[in-house]
Amino acid sequence: MSDYDEQLDARGLSCPLPILKAKKRLYELGAGQVLCVLADDPGSVKDFHAFSRQTGNELIKFEELDDHYLFVLRKNAS
Repeated sequence: MSDYDEQLDARGLSCPLPILKAKKRLYELGAGQVLCVLADDPGSVKDFHAFSRQTGNELIKFEELDDHYLFVLRKNAS
């Protein structure tokens, strides 16, 4: 069993596409559900941290891996 409800592979996409696709996928999830996003655009690091602060969706995990980044977001209740 995974620690998330959905996974979005945004590798190969340039900003702002990873954040836009994540926003759309989070909209489709229920409150409290968790989305895992894989991205390789360096700009996505700043974008996902800002997105979390601005929207209230909790960034519960961020990891820099060998060739990409992993973001795990929990959808807020509102």
